[in-house]
Amino acid sequence: MVTVNMADPLGVRARLLEATYTCVARYGMAKTTVEDVVKVSGVSRATIYRHFPGGRDELLRETVAWELGRYFSQLGDHVRDAPDLAELLRRGLQFARRSLREHEVLRKILDTEPDRLLPLLSTESTRTLPFIASFLMPYLHREEAAGRLRPGVDVERAADYLARAVLSLIASPGRWDLEDPDQLAVLVRDELLGGICT
Repeated sequence: MVTVNMADPLGVRARLLEATYTCVARYGMAKTTVEDVVKVSGVSRATIYRHFPGGRDELLRETVAWELGRYFSQLGDHVRDAPDLAELLRRGLQFARRSLREHEVLRKILDTEPDRLLPLLSTESTRTLPFIASFLMPYLHREEAAGRLRPGVDVERAADYLARAVLSLIASPGRWDLEDPDQLAVLVRDELLGGICT
């Protein structure tokens, strides 16, 4: 068992999320139990329930949220220096789709247990959408300042629309090949920004 400093609640919580992530990678979501997390984390059941009163369901939900937070943080770091909104969307969609495909745990769950992950992703969208929208806002304001936004476009609504579209495309790109630069350019120019930018 690993020694965990119980006086540091944030450290305990992070340890539990990491342990749950390890268990999901090993066993999948359906088979991960609180007892598995106890074994991997070295933290007692009582402590787990103190941090996650909803038990296993809350622990899984928070682990998905934690991992999505890390995923979108990496995505943000990758696109932060994009010179404009179009390039930000192109780089972001390409990186997000590729990294999702290469993400061992999320890929495994999407392939083997989508019925368990997709509802968690839906509930997490209430946290994820505002994060993406707030990330896009400065880029939309730059487009507005440069005179490239269409007249009458509300920046907050545009950010919300783009956040929803981006999240949807990352999860399921449909007919678009996000690895093809030509298709990606058309998607960004015509579908995502066509009604927003001139």
